[in-house]
Amino acid sequence: MSIDKSDLPYRPNVGAMLFNARGELLMARRTDMPGAGGPVTEGVWQCPQGGIDDGETPRQAVMRELMEEIGTDHATIIGEYPQWISYDLPDHLIGKALGGRFRGQTQKWFALRFAGHDGDIRLDTHLPAEFDMWQWVPACDMSRLNVGFKRSVYDQVMQEFSRFAKPAGT
Repeated sequence: MSIDKSDLPYRPNVGAMLFNARGELLMARRTDMPGAGGPVTEGVWQCPQGGIDDGETPRQAVMRELMEEIGTDHATIIGEYPQWISYDLPDHLIGKALGGRFRGQTQKWFALRFAGHDGDIRLDTHLPAEFDMWQWVPACDMSRLNVGFKRSVYDQVMQEFSRFAKPAGT
């Protein structure tokens, strides 16, 4: 029996484009995708993101997701994408990813300025760990990383948030 994705809802979600003081973007490699555990050039990379809990605002959710996924919430929200962005999962993931209950996600994206130190970023504070590696990348180099089927979402959000991809205070 196949699942008709048009019968499934979108999962409410937040995304965090976290910029350091130099204007670089934090990207982390997913543990549940091919290439995890290999060289830095392999795997699927993304920004921290996650579901919105019942009774939680998107702003609360993005700060919680930072803490859960990268072990710190030492950040300040500096921008918000004006609309929600929805994406569908690839057909081969329908009924499997996101607990099998959703066709994709509808996301509210935030730009944040990291206010901590690199040592504050810990991928082992939430088990199972979502990421096995992270790095700061110039925003213009984000496209060199494999962000999988979410490429169009990342490109759309980065058009709005590119103004944050410069050293803080400039």
